[in-house]
Amino acid sequence: MNTRSGKVIWILAIALCAATAALAKPDQPRMQQARENLIAAKASLQRAEHNKGGHRAKAIGYVNEAIGQVNAGIQFDRRNNHANAWSGFDQPNMRAALEHLNDAKRNLEAATADKGGHRVKALNAVDNAISEVKAGIAAGN
Repeated sequence: MNTRSGKVIWILAIALCAATAALAKPDQPRMQQARENLIAAKASLQRAEHNKGGHRAKAIGYVNEAIGQVNAGIQFDRRNNHANAWSGFDQPNMRAALEHLNDAKRNLEAATADKGGHRVKALNAVDNAISEVKAGIAAGN
């Protein structure tokens, strides 16, 4: 093989690799981001004062549960080849809902606790909603 044809083959190989990388779908970016949001929420809860009547600890438990469910959802998706199958934008409305719920949760956690117990109840409702959205995403795949 002469030098010129070797260079052409090398350039074509690089171009093929670049094209393949450009077409590759990220591995569940919304689920990955949701997990990061939940981890951030957990860190904030852990830094919060412990004078919350046990509610801070319960919220951490729910966040841990949510993290576990996100991880399970990611694994389920991978085992069932959903991560490799292009199906639009990976349930954009459900993923957007999950993101909004996580944002709401962060805002509720950052709010002052003097809300007559309603902030805590709202956090519990958000946690339950997050669980249901995740179950819906798994069922929709």
